[in-house]
Amino acid sequence: MLPAFVTSRLSSLPRPSNFLQFAKMSTAASNPATYKFNHTMFRIRDPKVSLPFYEKVLGMKVFYESPGGDFTNYFLAFANGFDDADLNKEGIRDKLFDREGVLELCHNWGTENDANFKGYASGNEEPGRGFGHICITVDNLEAACKRFDELGVRFKKRPEEGRMRVSETSFYLIGRGVLDSQRMEVG
Repeated sequence: MLPAFVTSRLSSLPRPSNFLQFAKMSTAASNPATYKFNHTMFRIRDPKVSLPFYEKVLGMKVFYESPGGDFTNYFLAFANGFDDADLNKEGIRDKLFDREGVLELCHNWGTENDANFKGYASGNEEPGRGFGHICITVDNLEAACKRFDELGVRFKKRPEEGRMRVSETSFYLIGRGVLDSQRMEVG
């Protein structure tokens, strides 16, 4: 039996048709060696700022968008052989929940226009210290940094200055560099 908070969360979101079936399976018959790390979720203030960072700077693609009562979840991933050309929306969703390396961005409606909204905790500063970072591997760090420079991305620390960090508008730390998309325009 799943805890109440899990079942209420699962039942409130659109999921693949077989998702609850998998979620309710007994772990006694389950082989942890077959488990996958499917996705992690960040809350974002404004998708018009955050999505261009992940799409145009990092090269991810929004594969599935799921509006709820007062929020929208965006599911992004690197294409890496994920061909959705012949799939309907449900097929894309099912395939997305069966792969690894998915990023879910949750936008709670209205935060982008709320002058009193102080933003979300990054997990790397007090209060709320706990979250560290996600890591994105690039094929050529020097070339990637040059590309980020050409896109107008600002670094808090560059690779040659020691360990670097990259952040998008919500200031979640990504990998080994800090890019601040709040002070950049991605066209």
